[in-house]
Amino acid sequence: MSPVSVMSRRIEDYAMIGSTHSAALVHRNGTIEWLCMPRFDSEAIFASLLGTPENGEWVLRATDPAARISRRYVPDTMILETTIETPQGRAVVQDFMPTPVDGDLHELIRIIRGIEGTVSFAAELRLRFNYGAWIPWVERREGAIFAFAGPDAIRLSSSVDLSNANFSTTSDFTIVAGQSVATTLEWFPSHKIPPLPRDPYALLRHTEAQGRLWASQCTYEGPYAETVRRSLMTLKALTYHPTGGIVAAPTTSLPEDPGGSRNWDYRYCWLRDAVWTLHALTVSGYMDEASAWRWWLMRATAGAPDGLQIMYGLHGERRLTETTLDHLAGYENSRPVRIGNAAHGQLQLDVYGSLLGAFDAARRDGLPDMDAIWPLQRSIADRLLVLWREPDSSLWEIRGPKQHFVYSKMMCWFAFDRTIASAVDFGLEGPIDTWRQAREEIHAQVCEKGFDGASNSFVQYYGADRVDASLLQIPLLGFLPADDPRVQGTVARIERELLHNNVVYRYLPEGVRADGLEGREGAFLACSFWLCDAYIMSHRMDEARALFERLLTYGNDLGLFSEEYDPVARRQLGNFPQAFSHFALVHTAHMLAGGVIDASGQRRRKK
Repeated sequence: MSPVSVMSRRIEDYAMIGSTHSAALVHRNGTIEWLCMPRFDSEAIFASLLGTPENGEWVLRATDPAARISRRYVPDTMILETTIETPQGRAVVQDFMPTPVDGDLHELIRIIRGIEGTVSFAAELRLRFNYGAWIPWVERREGAIFAFAGPDAIRLSSSVDLSNANFSTTSDFTIVAGQSVATTLEWFPSHKIPPLPRDPYALLRHTEAQGRLWASQCTYEGPYAETVRRSLMTLKALTYHPTGGIVAAPTTSLPEDPGGSRNWDYRYCWLRDAVWTLHALTVSGYMDEASAWRWWLMRATAGAPDGLQIMYGLHGERRLTETTLDHLAGYENSRPVRIGNAAHGQLQLDVYGSLLGAFDAARRDGLPDMDAIWPLQRSIADRLLVLWREPDSSLWEIRGPKQHFVYSKMMCWFAFDRTIASAVDFGLEGPIDTWRQAREEIHAQVCEKGFDGASNSFVQYYGADRVDASLLQIPLLGFLPADDPRVQGTVARIERELLHNNVVYRYLPEGVRADGLEGREGAFLACSFWLCDAYIMSHRMDEARALFERLLTYGNDLGLFSEEYDPVARRQLGNFPQAFSHFALVHTAHMLAGGVIDASGQRRRKK
């Protein structure tokens, strides 16, 4: 059995390692409990995170139950380094996933080094394909263990003896000072013969050098440099290298409400999240990712740019059918466990603003070949001339009735504002007068129907009696200046109603007919960073810095953040690590350093 009980696990206990193709979660006790190969959205090989040890995991632990454990990332890399100390000695475990050479071989490597004295270890690996449902056929040959199930195959090679019993692979060994042991798990298509294993020590050196080279390109200059670099590396690790798509998180169904049903699959490419992630990367000096994502978008939307989806698969897949895995008990018994995401079919108008704003920013940042994008921009803007009048499901992907969400309308205004700016400033052809008329009509409608004079604040949707944390972005969009009394009133109301224990809830779900979901949820970390941004734009710098530094303490010991935080239970909630939280952190850090001041995904500019 795994040495940690299911109910004692916390999301912040995990670390992520990744290859920019797929990712794994490693518990601080040394157990790998989640691994999808060869892609982020592949069927999990280890799924005990969402079930029990029998659903697959890789345990690596000291036999001394009193061993002291500490961990870190090797600086400026995604190599996880865990130090294990016992009265007899000290050893270090390094877990990493090197970049694949091609799509037919993907590796996860564990290297154990003896530093002082001796340390005894026990390892147990349970391979379970199809999210823990299938026990593979296993055979030993060529000095390795092979496991097969349907289209998937695993080769396990190790410098220690491995034994098979009870549908698992085990090993007991002792490391002495100066000795090292390496074990490599390789995925390959079951119908192919894999190439010879690569040297794990050479791969470690290459992965470390590769990470440090990438980190050295960071242009952020401010007081939170280490924190910003860690978030940027996390965002980079969530980028699917073959296509440039960016996943929201590498996990599915980590709950927003432990024991509840707010459990979603985030292993796909949300346009909104990708735009903000690219913004965090580009303003920090990383332009290659922006270029790769632009072409991913062109491919994903090809053939139906007027039918823009809010999310796509890693290769631009449009059908992300949602289903449940009833054989899994769920993290802390949070069911259902979902794969796929039905929200892919929703209308969420804010993504139009995110995209068109991002294209405008790319032009101004000098990204090459942007002329090829203009026909797509025009098509999206023309489609929005009709769509902006429709109710939608909001950026929060509510599963109740559609509403005229105020933030969605503001992002439609922003879409036209940035498209007009591109056309005018770069001499591009288009129906500029028609776009201007739409922009002015949206602005007037929002100020009339989306504002509540009694509370002096904008509201969540037309006719609502509550606020929404997304309204914190009003001045960041340039919709109204930060010193406008209506903006100040909105921020004040959000502070009164949504700010609790130094974190901001996106809205109060109790009794919200627009939500369509049962149960509670934690505070959204991204929304909490947005309040910092609003403080900065209102010149409340001391409050912004104090809140920002408090929020940093809600990350785990490795600087990783999930989607939400429960300030009462003092724990992270939701899928992990979450791009939404990390790009918001990077953006606020830039603002505190006097840099970027536009949360919509680009620098703020004059109209």
